[in-house]
Amino acid sequence: MNEGWLALLQQALGLLFSLDPDVWSIVSVSFSVSFAALGITLLPSMILGFMLAFGRFPGRWFVTNLIQTLQSIPTVVIGLLVYLMLTRMGPLGDLRWLFTQKGMILGQMMICAPVLVAMSQAAFTSVDRRAWETSRTLGASWFRGILTVCRELKVPLLMAIVAGFSRILTEVGCSMMVGGNIADVTRNIPTAIALETSKGDFAQAIALGLVLLILSLVLNFTLGTLRGKAEPRSH
Repeated sequence: MNEGWLALLQQALGLLFSLDPDVWSIVSVSFSVSFAALGITLLPSMILGFMLAFGRFPGRWFVTNLIQTLQSIPTVVIGLLVYLMLTRMGPLGDLRWLFTQKGMILGQMMICAPVLVAMSQAAFTSVDRRAWETSRTLGASWFRGILTVCRELKVPLLMAIVAGFSRILTEVGCSMMVGGNIADVTRNIPTAIALETSKGDFAQAIALGLVLLILSLVLNFTLGTLRGKAEPRSH
C-alpha cells in the first residue's frame, strides 16, 4: 500500500512539473475567477467596513449583524441562491451567466464580501478615531481620509484580504452549483478534486490537492507573519 501511495505521489508530482495542460488549466480557472471576485469586491467591502466602524446611521446595528450572519452561511446555500437568480426564470436570467465564469465570480463575490466587510470593520474600529478626524480637519477629502486611516491599518487589512481570498479559492459548493464543473471553462481546483476522486483518478486529485496545500501553507505563513508584525513589541 505504501508503494502504491508513493507511485500516486510520483504521478501527481509528474503532472505538476511536466506542466500538464489539464491540471494547469484547472489551476488557471481557479486563480482567475477568485482574483476577479476579490478585486471587484475589495474596495466596496472596505468602504462599507469603514462606514460601519465610523458612521452613525439608522440600521447600522442591523447591517453589522447581517454581515456577521452571512459569514456563517454555507457556501452551497449561497450557490443555490445564485443558481436560482441566474436561471431563466430568475431575476438575472437574461444575463445568461449560469455555468460560466461570470456566474462563479458573482457567487464568490457573495462569499468573499461578508468576510472582507467584517474583518475591515473590526480593523477600523480598533484604530484611533482621531486619525480620521485630524485628516478631515486638515482639509482632506472623504476618500483621502479613508486612505490615511488605511495606512495606519496596513497589516490588519492585508490579513482581511488574505482571509477572504483563501475562503473563496477553496470553496466547492457554490462553484459546483453555479459553474457546473465544465472542463476548461468552469472546472476549478476544489470541484476537480471532487470529480477526479469520484472517478478514481487519484493522481490528478493529489496534484491539485498539493497546489491547494502549498497555497494554504503560504497563506497561513503570510497571515502568521502579518499578525506578528501587528502585535506590539515589548522592550
